Amino acid sequence: MTNIAVVGAGYWGKNLLRNFQELGALHAVCDNDPHNPNLSPYGDKKSYTDYELVLGDPDIDAVAIAAPACMHYEMVRKALESGKDVYVEKPLALRVGEGQALVELAEKTKRILMVGHILQYHPAVIRLRELISSGSLGKIEYIYSNRLNIGKLRTEENILWSFAPHDISTILMLLGEEPVAVSASGGDYLNRGIFDTTLTLLEFANGVKGHIFVSWLHPFKEQKLVVVGSKGMAVFDDVSREKLFLYPHSIEWKEGKPIAHKAEHQVVPFEPAEPLREELRHFINCIQTREQPRTDGREGLQVLKVLDRAEKCLNRTPERRGGSEAPGSALSAAGVSVHESAYIDPGVAVGRGSKVWHFSHVLKGSRIGRDCSIGQNVVIGPNALVGDHVKIQNNVSVYEGVELEDHVFCGPSMVFTNVYNPRSEIPRMKEMRKTVVRRGATIGANATIVCGNTVGQYAFIGAGAVVTKDVPDYALVMGNPARQAGWICRCGEKLALRRDKAVCGVCGSGYVMKDKLLVVVGRSRKKVRQPADH
Repeated sequence: MTNIAVVGAGYWGKNLLRNFQELGALHAVCDNDPHNPNLSPYGDKKSYTDYELVLGDPDIDAVAIAAPACMHYEMVRKALESGKDVYVEKPLALRVGEGQALVELAEKTKRILMVGHILQYHPAVIRLRELISSGSLGKIEYIYSNRLNIGKLRTEENILWSFAPHDISTILMLLGEEPVAVSASGGDYLNRGIFDTTLTLLEFANGVKGHIFVSWLHPFKEQKLVVVGSKGMAVFDDVSREKLFLYPHSIEWKEGKPIAHKAEHQVVPFEPAEPLREELRHFINCIQTREQPRTDGREGLQVLKVLDRAEKCLNRTPERRGGSEAPGSALSAAGVSVHESAYIDPGVAVGRGSKVWHFSHVLKGSRIGRDCSIGQNVVIGPNALVGDHVKIQNNVSVYEGVELEDHVFCGPSMVFTNVYNPRSEIPRMKEMRKTVVRRGATIGANATIVCGNTVGQYAFIGAGAVVTKDVPDYALVMGNPARQAGWICRCGEKLALRRDKAVCGVCGSGYVMKDKLLVVVGRSRKKVRQPADH
């Protein structure tokens, strides 16, 4: 008997719940909203709102995580460290280093780590792989896929990370190798910095080329993967009822010119089955047999590497070493403004629309997202990570080991540390402790964040405060050492809790206390006036 807890009962999690229930493996459900209607058919199962309690339940063998991609790394890491096997929806993580760390942790703890690349379990895709392996298509020349729709639009991730992992995983599986070159381009039409369409080009050592076109701004749903070979062409059409087609077209050369001979397409038969059911059945079998999943952590890492290379192309900014920026230059064309007194090391990625002001230095290996404002006399890196729409005011150093998520505000002269007990005569850079500042958090002027701690999303650190421990989401903390002085809305207004509930008087967002933490239960669409940029 295998006992699995599904974590997240939302848009996709409800499908995991149904299938694990029908496979006889559903033991518990974890969702931060106990009134989620998707939970109602599973009232006889254990129910949690606290993920930590799930990990502490000795009756649970494994967790299946259907949470936002930005949460995957931390949730998978904690589960592996707690001795649980893990199934996580794509992508494995959002950064290659995090994905590598999870793979190594799974191997160290001897736990199963499986990534939800569902197309590898689709009977039609499996049959397509057999056609390629048998030589029915001849020498493979190129592969292309379209995954297009008009539907759920996301603001927390772009279309590349939302749609393309499925096609990347499938193409790598069909060809049995990783690409030697990756490039990508795209368009951000609805929200600046969030790509709505991307075209990713892959080139393999055997000469095969592929492209992946994804979009959520398309008039109708289309999910096709086309394999072109020297003897024929195959089409996997996930929207069609028949799914898999073979086109035995041929090319004849006459007098040095190619002539195409078209042939009637054939429907390729296969044994039908629900892909998700087959995928989850495979996960259960791996838990029981301790065999590595078909889409294990290493396969997920391969996909993550391709996504990372494509993302860097989308946000690519030419390397720059100070000097005046002439209108029409490559950097100006990329939409990045860097003052002539600033210094950008080679190997730095700066997103479009970002501004780097006087006397600032961005060190090698660092990544700065889109539409950021980097103030005067700021040092970033090496290898620091700064998300999109981040504002870093004057005289701030963001050291290696510090990660700032999207929409973080760092006030003037605030301080990050990265070593807990530094000594000038004792090298301790290998003892760095990671500091994470979650989305939307504000750190006031002259505040200090001691390394190894996490500042929760939309938390507010008062001016001059010294943070020595983790700060919860939406918490207002002040003083030295910093202590919580209340709760604060995502719009920046202080909240007044009454009977563990609060509604912001400015933007109308609603909150409720759950397990001593504040969570959003409703967000107003009322616009809050934003301050002018630097």
